[in-house]
Amino acid sequence: MKKFIAKRVAKELKNGDVVNLGIGLPTLVANYLDSDQDIIFHSENGFIGIGPTPPPGQEDIYIVNAGGKPVTINKEGAFFDSATSFAIIRGGHIDVSVLGALEVDEKGNLANWMIPDKLVPGMGGAMDLVVGAKKVIVAMEHTNKGRPKILKECKLPLTAQGQVNLIITEMAVIEVTKEGLLVLEINPKFTIDQLIKATDANLIISENLKFM
Repeated sequence: MKKFIAKRVAKELKNGDVVNLGIGLPTLVANYLDSDQDIIFHSENGFIGIGPTPPPGQEDIYIVNAGGKPVTINKEGAFFDSATSFAIIRGGHIDVSVLGALEVDEKGNLANWMIPDKLVPGMGGAMDLVVGAKKVIVAMEHTNKGRPKILKECKLPLTAQGQVNLIITEMAVIEVTKEGLLVLEINPKFTIDQLIKATDANLIISENLKFM
């Protein structure tokens, strides 16, 4: 499921894009680029030029992404301190930010940080990334143990307001528009009724709906 989502996210990236991959599922995106894609991956812990996950046994404990997971770095990659890293983010130099979410709503609001008494990550650099990036893609599983994560209105504290552009799950590709959530693509393994039942927010089904 996570691989399926990551593969679909990779298709949204354009040659030359500088892309930040959030911890968890989004980090898998670097493993699924097509051979003709030239994407520059950034990590807020201080480097640019991330490559795919290293083969087992070839990990370098000093080269990890923001989530502490082993990654590789391409020949043209560079390391720098956090101040420089966040200057890149806040300076508007990130084309696409891909991150997970606990909740997203039909206004493009995002909640992805710590829930009291739950062992989940804090927001990290997400507040800066969703505001600083030109495009924000939320990559996540559609529900949490059957409970919808795409809501009419977020219930958890917000990370950012109105910054999400695209939501990609195992069920669908959904664009956030002024009119609401527009379903552009659906996984052929699911029906439209199943998608609607798994979503709390109102959905607009595109007249040109495609299969993922």
